[in-house]
Amino acid sequence: MNRRLRLTLLGVGAMNSPRYAPAGLLLRCAGYRVAFDGGPGAEPPPGRLDGWLVTDERGELRSALRRSAAARGVELRASDVDLGDEVRVRCRRVVHTSHPAYGYRIEAGGLLVVWAPEFWEFPGWAAGADLMFAEAAAWRRPIRFRGGVGGHATVQAVAEQAARHGVRRLVYAHIGRPVLRAMDAGEGPPGGEWGVEGRTYAVAFPVSSPRPAGGPGSRGRAAARARPSPADVRAHG
Repeated sequence: MNRRLRLTLLGVGAMNSPRYAPAGLLLRCAGYRVAFDGGPGAEPPPGRLDGWLVTDERGELRSALRRSAAARGVELRASDVDLGDEVRVRCRRVVHTSHPAYGYRIEAGGLLVVWAPEFWEFPGWAAGADLMFAEAAAWRRPIRFRGGVGGHATVQAVAEQAARHGVRRLVYAHIGRPVLRAMDAGEGPPGGEWGVEGRTYAVAFPVSSPRPAGGPGSRGRAAARARPSPADVRAHG
């Protein structure tokens, strides 16, 4: 029996993007719903949330995000989350700025999805991801923060490192102004694809038994099996 992770991009913009809402993701599976990042214009749609996770607890949008999370009855945080017995969300450090910053591994039945929209160095813990939502703030020149502490990797570097680390599908989900100029000039990424706001990426993973009655909190345990074929990773606009 297969179940699906449904991952919807709420926004794909870098800070103060003139075109896109802030980078954000909504994870849905078996009745659970967890939001990642986002901000004004990129809030999760109405409905219960089982968590709202962020990659930077000191980020520029933290106040707006905290207000939105509080209105939905959840706490904004950077942490691990278990969604029943089948889906594990694991918070992992990334090299990005002078204070702690994070990305997330979403693990389900041998499947791995990564949410890492901002980093200076490609995170080694993303190796082997079936689907990765990644940094795209810089085009050919990296963006270095003042004082030389962290910054944003280039699309070219991300594509190269993703291929080296065995990432099967790469989606750029934090698109900055230099990349917008390249897109407007008709240039495409050297590997991977641009993220699309509102698009849902559905990824199948195996479970060991049918879902029991009772809703969230009584899930069948995921079986460990080989990863799905590329045909099992689909995007819906």
